[in-house]
Amino acid sequence: MALSDKYSELTSAAHAHGVSDLSVVEQNNVLYVTGTAPSEGVKKTLWDLYEKIDPGMKSADLVLNISVAAGSATTYEVKSGDNLSKIAKQYSGITWKDIFEANKDKIKDPDKIFPGQVLTIPV
Repeated sequence: MALSDKYSELTSAAHAHGVSDLSVVEQNNVLYVTGTAPSEGVKKTLWDLYEKIDPGMKSADLVLNISVAAGSATTYEVKSGDNLSKIAKQYSGITWKDIFEANKDKIKDPDKIFPGQVLTIPV
């Protein structure tokens, strides 16, 4: 099976989710997928697909280099048990203060968020 076939679900999802500058190149039995995702959520979706296709990523036959467009933001729906610090840990380079600042119109007290609330995550 060619690597492009093995990872076709991932590359199709990248196209469908609007990854710009998408490049898919096979070289020396490794598939290199690069591009810029419109949000952190899209990037996470692609990484989740990679994990689904190659559990534990043990094949070492894919290099997934997806960055996130500068100045973009994504949303997050608060779940029971969440706090701003816990949410921030899910995003590289984001602190609870960043989330609080981006949502001052929705959050008056950083300790008082509730399930179902939709927060903007600056990425």
